[in-house]
Amino acid sequence: MKKQLVIALAFSISAFSFAQKKELKSAEKAIKSNNFAEAKAALNLAEGLMSSMDEKTKAKYYYLKGQALYANGAASMEDIDASLMNLNKAKGTYKSEIAALEQNIVNGLLQKGNDAYGKKDYSIASKFFEKSYRVKEKDTIYLYYAAATAVNVQEYDRALKIYEELKALGYTGIEKQYFATNKETGKEEVLDKTTRDLYVKAKSHIKPGERNTESKKPEIVKNIALIYVSNGDNEKAIAAMKEARAESPDDINLILSEANVHFKMGNTEEFKKLLKKATEMDPENAELQYNLGVISADSDQPEEAKEHYLKAIELDPNYINAYINMSALVLGKEEAIIKEMNGLGTSKADDKRYDELRAKRQDLYKEATPYLTKAIEIDPNNINASKTLMNIYSILGETDKYKSLKDKVANLEAAAQN
Repeated sequence: MKKQLVIALAFSISAFSFAQKKELKSAEKAIKSNNFAEAKAALNLAEGLMSSMDEKTKAKYYYLKGQALYANGAASMEDIDASLMNLNKAKGTYKSEIAALEQNIVNGLLQKGNDAYGKKDYSIASKFFEKSYRVKEKDTIYLYYAAATAVNVQEYDRALKIYEELKALGYTGIEKQYFATNKETGKEEVLDKTTRDLYVKAKSHIKPGERNTESKKPEIVKNIALIYVSNGDNEKAIAAMKEARAESPDDINLILSEANVHFKMGNTEEFKKLLKKATEMDPENAELQYNLGVISADSDQPEEAKEHYLKAIELDPNYINAYINMSALVLGKEEAIIKEMNGLGTSKADDKRYDELRAKRQDLYKEATPYLTKAIEIDPNNINASKTLMNIYSILGETDKYKSLKDKVANLEAAAQN
């Protein structure tokens, strides 16, 4: 009886073994014919026999399952993940084959990423670039591409996560470049080392050399900071900005970005300090001068504001906002004059003071007029500047100019309603 039982078990194991090999062979054949649906069906049958498989057979099953799921590049992102998971289980036995397949997967993902990028579908491109890195977690530049393309479509949270990962990895993106000058065109060309050396040997290129590319770390920490700014996470933005500026101390845009964060937070003095620093670095920048004028005016420093507005106009004679703000700065003195005029009595001394104040007020109007006139010259459709100047002409008694501007304002208002 025992002998018969042993014979029966042996027969059963042999049958299982035959079935395993049959299904795996069918799957292998289907994969070679690019019939991946058939391969998956055969592997599903083989999966039911997993408990009786030896390690070598299991490895083959996982290897074939990885191939079938990848489907020679037709797989979805989910199937690619499943494919890689199965391939990872077979690496001990199929190490070289899997390495080659993983490289094919990387190449396929990169191609899809590049195709999506060419179509300006940056969100999809970013996901393919990231997946290209995740396959082996070796070529960090793909992770960098993923972050950069995510920024293009304002997927800031995702970009931030990737940038933080790059920063933690110590990624710099520094690469060695090999170059030589093309004798025919006279232009320098960047080539791989072997090609460069062959061209130089063939004497079609001269002046060979090599250099390192610039580090991408400053860009990474800068983008981290800017994303924090965009997300309104001001405290983290300030900390990230300081780190970014330490990496790129001469980047004026970083200084301005940090200044803007301080402005949003109400740190007026720090904002002004950073703007002045930026102005020292770029003294010919009219916008910087204008912004310093704005903050000086807001800080109740009119003379300093005037100095900056006039400097902005000097640097850019068509900087319309500087003219408008200069007129506002001048007319801002009117309120105190009107308040004093309204508080006067009827005495002879009060009448005399009233006349003095009225003349002073008219002088303000005359001082503001050239700035408003220039603003309208630069932008004839500026209705606010036109209205203000129209009212000034009315008070000054310049009737013809008042009527002309009154008609213009009416036309501008009619156009705005249409």
